Amino acid sequence: MLTKRQNLLETIRGGNPDRFVNQYEAFMCTDAIYGMIMGDPISAQGERPMPGGEPKKNAWGVTYAWPENVPAGFPVHDQEHKVIKDITKWKEVVKAPKTDFPPEAWAPFLPAVEAIDRNEVFATAFVAPGIFEQCHHLMGMDDALLNFYEEPEAMHELIDYFTEYELRYAAELVKYYKPDCIFHHDDWGSSTNSFLSPAMFEEFIVPAYKKIYGFYKENGVELIVHHSDSYAANLVPYMIEVGIDIFQGCIPTNNVPELIKKYGGQISFMGNLDSAVVDTEDWTDESIEAEVRQSIEKCGKHYYIPCIAQGGPGSIFPGVYESISKAIDKMSEEKF
Repeated sequence: MLTKRQNLLETIRGGNPDRFVNQYEAFMCTDAIYGMIMGDPISAQGERPMPGGEPKKNAWGVTYAWPENVPAGFPVHDQEHKVIKDITKWKEVVKAPKTDFPPEAWAPFLPAVEAIDRNEVFATAFVAPGIFEQCHHLMGMDDALLNFYEEPEAMHELIDYFTEYELRYAAELVKYYKPDCIFHHDDWGSSTNSFLSPAMFEEFIVPAYKKIYGFYKENGVELIVHHSDSYAANLVPYMIEVGIDIFQGCIPTNNVPELIKKYGGQISFMGNLDSAVVDTEDWTDESIEAEVRQSIEKCGKHYYIPCIAQGGPGSIFPGVYESISKAIDKMSEEKF
């Protein structure tokens, strides 16, 4: 029997997997909740909201609230809480978090990373938010989208600033953790279209990720998994160009079977189980198995990992994630 890591590689390389990759199993590492390497002195700066708790301000100065029954915290964008109110003056208000921590600051995190069985799973570092998200977290989505059109020079400068920060962060992750895989969040679309046109995405976002993902690949990272639980089919060629190995979060509106047919062998797809459909209050094992079955039947054994679309193991409603995993195991018994 292949290890979880080996089975994933066989799947995304069009080889001989002996079962379906079951959601996030190949990335389950050190964090008890999310399953990936999430702790480090850089990301620990600032405060984080708890579900149903008070809003908190992170190290970038962004205030986040986390209402109950939603999967994550979201930035607060009334006029009082926006960090960037005038994009032409971003340098006056945006200050990147510190990245130059001494070795002793990293020491408490190392035992858990060193305990990972890298033959069984990928030592996976979790990075969020991404470049596009960082833009609208600081100023709001409406302002961000307008500024791409109205103040492109300032937006280029801001994205360059984010990129340099991410590269400094990446250098420290590589130095201390030597991750095999990077799981990187950056939502690039709604359920029906990308937020930016492909041409604008190519101009503003692609250069940043070429540098960031290129750095990781040049420094021992084997897999880049990019999360965008959205429509992003029109951006897949750019995903390939910047070095993404797995597009995680691909919801059914992407027409995942067609993407596999067109791009399989260049990139793989992880998702096709829309959280809005499966992760509901009235879920049942039967309804979830039906969704898993139809997805696997359409997508096949290669270049596809059946998975809830949200960006990490778990679900809003208790039991949903486990029910999906059980249905995937059942399909493995039938198909392999």
